[in-house]
Amino acid sequence: MAHQSRPGQDRSNRKRSELSIGEYLIQRLEDYGISDVFGIPGDYVLSFYSMLEKSPIRVVGCTREDCAGFAADAYARIKGMGAVCVTYCVGGLSICNSVAGAFAEKSPVVVITGSPGLNERVNNPLLHHKVRDFSTQYEVFEKLCIAVTELTDPLTAFREIDRVLDACHRFKRPVYIEIPRDMVHVVPPISHPYRQTTQSPDPQALEEAVREALQMLSKAKRPMVIAGVEIHRFGLQSMVMELAEKGNLPIATTILGKSVISESDPRFIGIYEGAMGKEEVTRYVEESDCVLLLGTFMTDINLGIYTAKLNVSQCVYATSEQLQISHHHYPAVPLGLFLEKLLAGDLPRSQREIPPELSSGVPSFQVQPNTPLRISRIIQRINQSIDGETIVIADIGDALFSASELVMREPSDFLSPAYYTSMGFSVPAALGASVARPDERVLVLCGDGAFQMTGNELATLVRRNYTPIVIVLDNHGYGTERFLQDGHWEYNEIGRWNYSKLPEVYGGGKGYVVEDEAAFDQVLTECWKDRSQLHLIHAKLAEGDASRPLERLAERLKRRVDRGAVD
Repeated sequence: MAHQSRPGQDRSNRKRSELSIGEYLIQRLEDYGISDVFGIPGDYVLSFYSMLEKSPIRVVGCTREDCAGFAADAYARIKGMGAVCVTYCVGGLSICNSVAGAFAEKSPVVVITGSPGLNERVNNPLLHHKVRDFSTQYEVFEKLCIAVTELTDPLTAFREIDRVLDACHRFKRPVYIEIPRDMVHVVPPISHPYRQTTQSPDPQALEEAVREALQMLSKAKRPMVIAGVEIHRFGLQSMVMELAEKGNLPIATTILGKSVISESDPRFIGIYEGAMGKEEVTRYVEESDCVLLLGTFMTDINLGIYTAKLNVSQCVYATSEQLQISHHHYPAVPLGLFLEKLLAGDLPRSQREIPPELSSGVPSFQVQPNTPLRISRIIQRINQSIDGETIVIADIGDALFSASELVMREPSDFLSPAYYTSMGFSVPAALGASVARPDERVLVLCGDGAFQMTGNELATLVRRNYTPIVIVLDNHGYGTERFLQDGHWEYNEIGRWNYSKLPEVYGGGKGYVVEDEAAFDQVLTECWKDRSQLHLIHAKLAEGDASRPLERLAERLKRRVDRGAVD
């Protein structure tokens, strides 16, 4: 994509000589639009925490470090960049899983950690929190982040902060900044400015790639677009929609890219997941003779456990990292610039029709009294309530698979770790989303297994007066795994909690228990009208219930789980 200047570059350059290392880091976070930092304090980072507390940036304390990471991830997905601040090792190593998920799914999170002061490290003492040696945590995060730095040299500290934050902004992946506690208040006597390295696009490759893509589209009778999550991460939604409008192209998304465009748009046909997805969507996509895969990760989940049948010779695969058209690879062609030139070209207008069964819209719903609660019916009922000011967050498992059938009215209002698939994302993510967009309704779908991992982050939501609706889907265990193996296995069972009582423990909010469809309908209606408090709905599902998407997934995965077979 086209070169982007570093946010706030001029302001920070004017004031560099007046700032300490900690103050400069805070200013640069503000320059990138980060107004909130999630985390948990500890002695090695307390000095920086005190500095944050006095700054315009708000510190949002969490119950666990991994929860803080999930919250920062969700915040970053919504606002463009997020940050989390923790102490050395016991905090930093606790956040590794959250940061790994952010890397896998291209979420730009800044990880800030304190560490022992440089003067404390003389003669390699056994300081608390230390593991093996003082570089252990740094080396771990080298594997999890796109850029890392330890601010040990006052002369290069500002330059290193600029370099790492620029990488986070450009590559949409997490970065790591470690600041020894005796460096926080150091004012560099002189600092070296950062000179951003730029990678110029290859104009010949760009021209040839655009020409080949336009030729492929001009010959196609059944072209279409599959939009992926990178379209959101790099802010390219309007460009993709303009492309679809100009070329009259139908659009599908992947599960990771769900809501990257408005799903009420007449060109939207649904989510493509190979054999895992709806048969009519799969058939329509796989009958295409030209597919523009834009910003799409080719993961096993996105491809329906590799059941997708897309002919490479009929695909244009364009991401921030590569461009492949048919069997031809084009180096150094940025995604945004490719789309820009494609739009400027002589784009043919498709005559392909979208059949009625794929038309966008919300199916009607009628409550069936005295009917046990089923997840597919829960989703159908939720579809009647969500609007353009609703953010839906789905945890891993049937919460995600069933929620694939929700119709999201606005772009980028559906959050889920649909590739990395780490359980426990949703409740902390609700905190991140609530902080990022406090005026919007946040709705959480979370299985009971995932809730028991990180559900106590509801305490932070209550403490800060945020008011999401959290639906705990109770099937007393790990429902997805039950469908991957025949027979009953005790390791898929979990303790049965009285979830509706938890608001009493947290000191705020209201809890409900529902076991049938009519009760769920009544409770959801009541919750939707009340924006004054958090609502926790304990939804007891019918025994053995599962959504059709989960059943299709299980059919594909079962052989691999049982015998390691490859289809």
